[in-house]
Amino acid sequence: MTAPVSNRNARVSAAQIVVGLGDRSYPIVIGEAILGETGVWTRKLCPPGKCALVTNPVVGALYADVVTQSLRAEGFEPVRVEVPDGEEHKNLASLALIYDALVNAALERSSPLLALGGGVIGDLAGFAAATYLRGIPYLQLPTTLLAQVDSSVGGKTGIDHPRGKNLIGAFYQPRAVLIDVSTLQTLPRRQLLAGFAEVVKYGAIFDADFFALLEQELERILSLDVAVLAGVIRRCCELKAGVVERDERESGERAVLNFGHTIGHALESVTSYVRFLHGEAVAIGMVAEARVSAALGICPAAVVSRLRGLLERAGLPVTLPDDVDRAELAAAIELDKKVQGGQVKFVALEDLGKTRFVLLSHREIVELAYREETGKP
Repeated sequence: MTAPVSNRNARVSAAQIVVGLGDRSYPIVIGEAILGETGVWTRKLCPPGKCALVTNPVVGALYADVVTQSLRAEGFEPVRVEVPDGEEHKNLASLALIYDALVNAALERSSPLLALGGGVIGDLAGFAAATYLRGIPYLQLPTTLLAQVDSSVGGKTGIDHPRGKNLIGAFYQPRAVLIDVSTLQTLPRRQLLAGFAEVVKYGAIFDADFFALLEQELERILSLDVAVLAGVIRRCCELKAGVVERDERESGERAVLNFGHTIGHALESVTSYVRFLHGEAVAIGMVAEARVSAALGICPAAVVSRLRGLLERAGLPVTLPDDVDRAELAAAIELDKKVQGGQVKFVALEDLGKTRFVLLSHREIVELAYREETGKP
């Protein structure tokens, strides 16, 4: 459900989506110049006083000052916490750095934590909020397309383990998600494209009409046409919010959001989280998993072709790398969080907007993925 909200600074009308989870419901606010209203929104949700702003040096240099000024104007005393930039730093060392800052600042159980950055910052800061003093309130301020359409919504928080992605974490919902589409103007092109992969995922698994819109409006989206981009982000958040409302803790339907992530996460893990951005790995994973679906007789070849074609047009990688050890990739998939009784709850694509779950072994997934791509077992 979307409704207009006032925003005197925005050049386009802001929109609000409510994630309905009873007494843990929260708003997703989408618009321009939203970061300048952070203090107002935080004051609505938390008492003024001490708070923490977690970011990285790149994002902090661009946006921390406007957020800090907004918080101070509403009676908050923010302490800024910077962790290194990059997926390879989503680990225990960075988490400890955040804990130390929270302890040194003597944050209390009512003190809010604000996550300013992309998916790494949101996951790290959210997990710190979930566990510091057994839980303090936090707000998501996502600044990348990937975080805005996916990772900031739904309460998944956590860190990576050397043997697998997001193996340590908790479900912990934010008090609000404030999406300022203006921040995408400073986002590196590669990061923008990586986020677009998650946008494509929503069309592939939920909404064939939305997928067709992405095919039609690709150039305007990637040229950062604000009117089109805000609508795309809103639709992704609507779809994500609906799934979270129906299956908050991923006991059933929510697992469909892992399309492309079974292979994608494993690919990130075996390449030490430095070779591919998350969205790039997901793009490769979606095409590979669509091919597996086709090999199982579930997905028409034309659907695989459309999916691959849109991702290629956007400039994203779509093929499994030749130099990755297949046994290592299979071993990484074996640690997937969707494994049940030694088999993966694999998200198979039936058609655009339609999926089903299939139980497969980790070896079957890798064998079918490479066989369909290379024509060799």
